[in-house]
Amino acid sequence: DFTIYDTDDSRRVVKDILKELNLDDKAFPPKNVLSVISSAKDQYLGPEEFARRHSAETDWRMARIAKIYAAYQKKLASASALDFDDIIFHTVTLLRQEPEVLEYYQRKFRYVLVDEYQDTNHLQYLLTGLLAGGRRNLCVVGDDDQSIYRFRGANIENILNFEKQYDNARTIRLEQNYRSTQNILDAANAVIRHNAGRKGKTLWTENGGGEKVGVRTVLNEQDEAAFVTGDILSAVGRGARFRDAAVLYRMNAQSNALEYAMKRSGVPYKVVGGMKFFDRAEVKDMLAYLCVLNNPLDDLRLRRIINSPARGIGGTTMDKVAALAEQQGASLYEICRNADLFPELKTPAKKLLQFADLIDGLRKAGGSLALPEFYDAVCEQTGYTQALKDKNDMESRGRLENVQELKSNILGFLDRQPEDATLSGFLNEIALYTDLDSLEGSDDCVTLMTIHAAKGLEFPLVYVVGMEEGVFPGSSAQYEEDELEEERRLCYVAMTRAKERLTLTHARQRMLYGKTASNRVSRFLEEAPEENLNWEGRDLRPGGTFGSSCAGGFYGGGDGSEGVRRPVYARPARPSYQESRRTAVSQTAAPSIALSKGDRIEHGVFGRGTVLSVQPMGGDALVQVDFEGAGQKKLMLKAAAKHLKKLDS
Repeated sequence: DFTIYDTDDSRRVVKDILKELNLDDKAFPPKNVLSVISSAKDQYLGPEEFARRHSAETDWRMARIAKIYAAYQKKLASASALDFDDIIFHTVTLLRQEPEVLEYYQRKFRYVLVDEYQDTNHLQYLLTGLLAGGRRNLCVVGDDDQSIYRFRGANIENILNFEKQYDNARTIRLEQNYRSTQNILDAANAVIRHNAGRKGKTLWTENGGGEKVGVRTVLNEQDEAAFVTGDILSAVGRGARFRDAAVLYRMNAQSNALEYAMKRSGVPYKVVGGMKFFDRAEVKDMLAYLCVLNNPLDDLRLRRIINSPARGIGGTTMDKVAALAEQQGASLYEICRNADLFPELKTPAKKLLQFADLIDGLRKAGGSLALPEFYDAVCEQTGYTQALKDKNDMESRGRLENVQELKSNILGFLDRQPEDATLSGFLNEIALYTDLDSLEGSDDCVTLMTIHAAKGLEFPLVYVVGMEEGVFPGSSAQYEEDELEEERRLCYVAMTRAKERLTLTHARQRMLYGKTASNRVSRFLEEAPEENLNWEGRDLRPGGTFGSSCAGGFYGGGDGSEGVRRPVYARPARPSYQESRRTAVSQTAAPSIALSKGDRIEHGVFGRGTVLSVQPMGGDALVQVDFEGAGQKKLMLKAAAKHLKKLDS
């Protein structure tokens, strides 16, 4: 009769302990503290042993976390509660300390089978060994090449060293693949062979050779998104369904350009394992700031951001402000601007006035700053980005990256040279895209997801985007062998999600988090055999030939038996801004047709329809069409033009 605490419950307990110990939750973010405690439990370290290993003399911070850990376990015990890690931790303790209990369960479970063994952590490894320790009738199933959860504590050594722990073990390789074609498997096999930490296998299939793996080099992330979207539309035009396609990426922020392109082209999609970019709280917060700065009378957005980050202006205060606004027939902003005139707001008046001054100051700055610099000023002066930096945990770092990624949209908006290149124009464009018809209720849509989220899934058409050094593999993995091998396993997982057609894309330059960088082609692309690839756009690659980003040298390794040689990569020459812009124009220019209200058209995917409206937008136009079979759709004309045909009246 014990209670199981979920993550939110555990976080509240840690917050209470931090107050009791007079520790700042900015210096000790509850999520980070719980991560350390979870890692300690995974290593089978209780509070006392953890404290012995981390004294105040050697590590002041970890010593404080040891005190939090001890208090945390005491509170759980007094509440007769266990967290998720405790369930296995206490089971292992019980089996170790009570021989009769251990013997009972070893007799009870004559055979033990563990699936996905490559993803087990140390605590699960101990539990498995205890349960199977009697009869030693243990069968584990797993693929060491698909161990991709190291960041969660998964230990690949559990499966690699299985034969050492059980010296009479028999290994059975299941090498026939029932999903992919041989070209896909050959490319994936060649990439994963560059890992030293693996048992080794060669996948084969009876599905035939199939198409070669498509590789596409593009100029930037907008070209990449346009290519993927157009290729999916072409496939659908040939009889495929939207749900046949999946787009996989290494980082959630990469979905931004893809979502943007799919909205423009009317391609239905869903984001799995993450929210749509414009639906993320931090993105909504920053857009709310921009909306209030553009129009201070926007009560809805003002209420969202007045206490984000925390300014001591709570819900009770805002209820009073709202009541006064209704009485006075004024906006929330006007009440805040004159808070010292209302007796009901005597206590919070100073904070409300400071907020109004912040808005006034930024509105004044907006008159002299360019839009990107103005956005930087908003991020800084509101304290929003600093608050995320102060939290310094993984979630906050991801949210900070999304705030910075919104700047990419601003820069992309200005690059299109719109007629109204102002804050108001930008917000209008964003509102148009985010208000397009939602098709989330439909199953027939393209799937966007991280590679981690795709494990175990399969799709006829798979696009893996961002095949560049610093993106995939990530920059932190380039100089750490264990991290690099994990990234290569992740690449192997991504490639083997494809059943019929696999396409890998590489951009010569990419804007992420508001910064543009010229990137080398991913080593994983270079490791795939050329005979299994169909590489398009090579003229955009440095030097224009396959492997030209290699310096010509090699560094040793492989798995010892296969003599793999790994290329040493040299940084390609960075194109000038003028060259990039010229190429961008030539690459992104799209054919267009003139449409008017009432025109009859035929779309390659949606069929025949009637144009309801045409709204000019900079050098493009938003077209609303009533399709006979697909209903009303909104399309950006340039993106949709190659799929449209104007019919005779």
